[in-house]
Amino acid sequence: MNMTMETLYQVLKQYFKQDVITVEYDTITLHGGTVGNVSLVTGTAETADGQNLPYQIVLKIQSKWERYNDPDSWRREYDLYMSDLGTTFSDTFRWPVCYYAEMNDEETGYQLWLEYIDGVTGLELSDDMYEQAALELGRYHGKLYAEQPAVLQNLTNLSHVDLMKNTYLYYRSWPLVYDYIRSENCDFPPHVRQMLIDIDENSDNIFARIEQLPVVLNHRDFWVTNIFYADGKIALIDWDTSGWGYLGEDLASLIADETDIDHMVEYYQRCIPAYYQGFAEYADAPPLADHCVYEMILIVFGYRLIEGYLHAEAVEAKEPYARILQKIYALKDSPLQINVR
Repeated sequence: MNMTMETLYQVLKQYFKQDVITVEYDTITLHGGTVGNVSLVTGTAETADGQNLPYQIVLKIQSKWERYNDPDSWRREYDLYMSDLGTTFSDTFRWPVCYYAEMNDEETGYQLWLEYIDGVTGLELSDDMYEQAALELGRYHGKLYAEQPAVLQNLTNLSHVDLMKNTYLYYRSWPLVYDYIRSENCDFPPHVRQMLIDIDENSDNIFARIEQLPVVLNHRDFWVTNIFYADGKIALIDWDTSGWGYLGEDLASLIADETDIDHMVEYYQRCIPAYYQGFAEYADAPPLADHCVYEMILIVFGYRLIEGYLHAEAVEAKEPYARILQKIYALKDSPLQINVR
């Protein structure tokens, strides 16, 4: 971890809103990888008025890397925190406060010192929390769509509106996955194979429908480990894939990205109406019946799931991919549950 005491003192000055005299600290790795790592920095600090106060701050260190079709995503979260995007959030839907940010250089990346959110996340999120996340996301999208604040025009590093389409076409061009679902050796039942083939054969019409939907500022990584629920409010982390996209695009991740497979149908039934209701509180929403979330789920995750299945070596490792595809098949004709708030 690349952390200096000088930086820590500077961070804690912002955290406590006063000078800090002495500091004790410890670090715990939260998660990480080859291009970045995230740590929880905890300890006590003696402030200028003589108090010894505890603190918890997240340190995120991001290295440079390149995502397909989105080369500047590695630095996007830094750029967004340096912008005025934070002014667009509300008390009930926001990102963590950033106490300090520093760009090292374009090779070694940057560091963010962020608020620690103590809330429910991941697979511990309940069905009600899922629905609340969808509602708040819809409100956020609706408010920005209606008001078009100037800050949106000044954001220079966002993923492009056609990212979902281009990524799908990229996956579809792989013989590994494209040919497999059409081969005699395919392990999946005919209806699952046909579900994926139908998306391919009708992709032009499907994208024509999607492109009639409002363009909104999507998070594009709106899945369970990035969502925190605390005191009835939603906090959202990891904004490095965010950018322009279509209404409902984020719901594909909320419903299908490593969620509780047994609850996917309920997430689908409850989250889509909640999201549209939230959007409609601020802007004219298209008819709920015209949503394309089912198609977006297959566009975003269909071939990714096939790829995961093929690369899993053990039979038990393949099973979740097959189950998710079976569950996605069950979504299409699932009636939506509209709860009026």
